[in-house]
Amino acid sequence: MTDRREAIARMAALVGGMTIGAEFFLSGCARPGKKPVTPFSAADIALMDEIGETIIPTTDTPGARAASVGAFMAMVVTDCYDAESHAAFQDGLVTIESTSRQRYGKPFAMCAPADRTALLNELDHEQRAVTQGKTRGDTAHFFKLMKELTLLGYFSSEIGCTKALRYVETPGAYHGDVPYKKGDKGWFNPARRYN
Repeated sequence: MTDRREAIARMAALVGGMTIGAEFFLSGCARPGKKPVTPFSAADIALMDEIGETIIPTTDTPGARAASVGAFMAMVVTDCYDAESHAAFQDGLVTIESTSRQRYGKPFAMCAPADRTALLNELDHEQRAVTQGKTRGDTAHFFKLMKELTLLGYFSSEIGCTKALRYVETPGAYHGDVPYKKGDKGWFNPARRYN
């Protein structure tokens, strides 16, 4: 269990040291007697892929859908989040889908990219306002969890590590002053220790 937590902490450090809710790191994966939760359906996972693709779209590199972030999110939320956070996440999927149908008359996946981005930007503003008033033990807003899991899933996937970042499987010497041009990709180094 320690190795798994260490690996998760390293992945979080990789994508900028973000935290994915206290329940994920502190209690989720090792919590005995977890309450049963409703599993995610194939439609839920497809929707999570589309949400992820809106957050990290395909450009000159593959986007979040290609990295299967929907399946990653479903696995982490099911395996590591408490029942309350799991339910909030699932309710969030329903909220996104129903808001899309009310506002645009179609499912989220069928909306134009600009409409999808506008809807998620609105949810992002909402989660920022909600998050500012929360205390540490409160359940995180569902969209904050979705954003963080999208980043973690993408940048810990093979596609994220090798296509969006410059991958060095076996690092060489230390180069403290590497020239950087605007738009250069960041580096991923699997041998680096994030302690």
